[in-house]
Amino acid sequence: MSRRKKYSKEFKLDAVSLVLEQSYSRAEAARSLGLNSNMLGRWVTEHQDGGGQAFRGNGKLTPEQEEIRKLRSQVKNLKMEKEILKKATVFFAKEMQ
Repeated sequence: MSRRKKYSKEFKLDAVSLVLEQSYSRAEAARSLGLNSNMLGRWVTEHQDGGGQAFRGNGKLTPEQEEIRKLRSQVKNLKMEKEILKKATVFFAKEMQ
């Protein structure tokens, strides 16, 4: 069973630039690089749709995803603080009686 080949971000960007900047067809560029034309087509689409975020790699989040993760953490902390304050209010209300 063959292992999947992994291509670097630089290689992918160079392959995409052959299609977008140097006017090669996807099939020609793929053939010259020894790739499947469908794979090169996916790279071109990802590059066009992703802007500067194309080919991030595994585990790397977009700025929007990072912000969502941070905000969810803040919400969780605020909910915990709210619960603590509720319990403290009940405790002190009992103490005052």
